[in-house]
Amino acid sequence: MSKKLELKFRNEDGKMVTYSLDNPVEPADAVAVNAAMDEIITQNAFTSSGGNVVEKDSARIVERIVTEIDLGME
Repeated sequence: MSKKLELKFRNEDGKMVTYSLDNPVEPADAVAVNAAMDEIITQNAFTSSGGNVVEKDSARIVERIVTEIDLGME
């Protein structure tokens, strides 16, 4: 099981850009995440093929659980 914090922004072209961070601190501090996203935009910390990120869209913690299926093959 792995968890990621996904920060979703819109870039200058209006397209969605997602940045993922491994092993987020939980419970997530919405005020801190919001402030960090504001700072990313202010500092032009990231860019994408559609230009700089210019607007916050959302943030979420995503959990991924993988269960292997034994196919009986060697």
